[in-house]
Amino acid sequence: MTPSSAAPPYLDFVPATRRLRLDPHEPDFVQNPYETYAWLHKISHTFFWEDYGFWCFGGYDDVSRLLRDRRFGREFPGGYMAGANASGDRSHLATFDAVEANSLLELEPPVHTRLRTLVNRAFVSRQVERLRPQIESLANELVDRFERDGQVDLLPAYAAPLPITIIAEMLGVPVDMGPQLLGWSHDMVAMYMHGRTRETEEKANAAAGAFAEFLRSYAAERRKNPGDDLLSLLISAHEDGQKLSEDELVSSAILLLNAGHEATVHQTGNAVNAILAQGGDPRRFFATPEATAATVEECLRFDAPLHMFTRYAYGELDAGDGVTVQPGDQVGLLLACANRDPLAFAEPARFDPERPDQKNASFGAGIHFCIGAPLARLELQASLKVLFDRLPGIRLAAEPRFRDTYHFHGLEKLKVTF
Repeated sequence: MTPSSAAPPYLDFVPATRRLRLDPHEPDFVQNPYETYAWLHKISHTFFWEDYGFWCFGGYDDVSRLLRDRRFGREFPGGYMAGANASGDRSHLATFDAVEANSLLELEPPVHTRLRTLVNRAFVSRQVERLRPQIESLANELVDRFERDGQVDLLPAYAAPLPITIIAEMLGVPVDMGPQLLGWSHDMVAMYMHGRTRETEEKANAAAGAFAEFLRSYAAERRKNPGDDLLSLLISAHEDGQKLSEDELVSSAILLLNAGHEATVHQTGNAVNAILAQGGDPRRFFATPEATAATVEECLRFDAPLHMFTRYAYGELDAGDGVTVQPGDQVGLLLACANRDPLAFAEPARFDPERPDQKNASFGAGIHFCIGAPLARLELQASLKVLFDRLPGIRLAAEPRFRDTYHFHGLEKLKVTF
């Protein structure tokens, strides 16, 4: 190994076995995982991550292929509860597991096909593009609230309230419930972090119970008085004479609420950070609708909000790159690492919305491609353009720091002046 390819000091890698030891909570890695990704792309973008206990793939072609490979899936062989029970006593997670067991994200065909068809019909029927004026209006309203202050933390003042307000309005639940919905969501999403504690699990279980109870009561009201909202459409959605059960309805609404804001909040912060790091007038990236769309796509590639997506093997399989996995083994697909693959992108560390090789793995692929991708793209396009059009002199007021929350990658704060 040449001096130029020296490993970052906080990791240990054995080339002969492709074994990596890297604590995902290592501060230097948390603040800049791309240093490690760039080094791994030079040495081996397929490796066994000891701290997780499974093989990981970081090459763009491998990640894209495995996302579409039906021999791998999100559902544990034998079903969600089989996997849950295999991990030891989970009696304190009974409510959380009941919600997750009916989640689109944790299911495979044929159940996944039925649920996704029902949910997608209700979701698409909203004609996402027609929400653009509403999103732009809300973005301007949020800027109005802090424009005179001269400084603000954009995460709680802008990045968080916009997507939670939009998804709450779409579902037809009270917008003033936003802070409570965010609290429940954060507690549930914490279950997917490395090294979670018993306290984390108990908070997630309590949040799942409160969230489910709220939605059941609200769904009962919507059954009596249906409206032109997503919850009413989910209640009435049918496919071949079938409809969502009560449990499926609750799990689907929770998933849409959680997914409808969590990643978008992180991506908004990451995008603003990336754009401001380029210097100059940020409005140049949003001069036309086409430029705006291209800028959002590059933001998604350059600093994605989700870095790892896991899948289970459904047999003894050749996963590629010399890796054989056994039934029930997990594999980690490193989406953000794939987005910086030099075999897929010219100068992957350069922010370039005009790049001809524009693509990204940030929304996944295959049957689990993010159902909310059109809405997320629209929210990012509208909110970023409004922000920089209104505040072209915006500048970072403090060095941004990322949260210690791998798999999710987002900032702790985003303080700016203008």
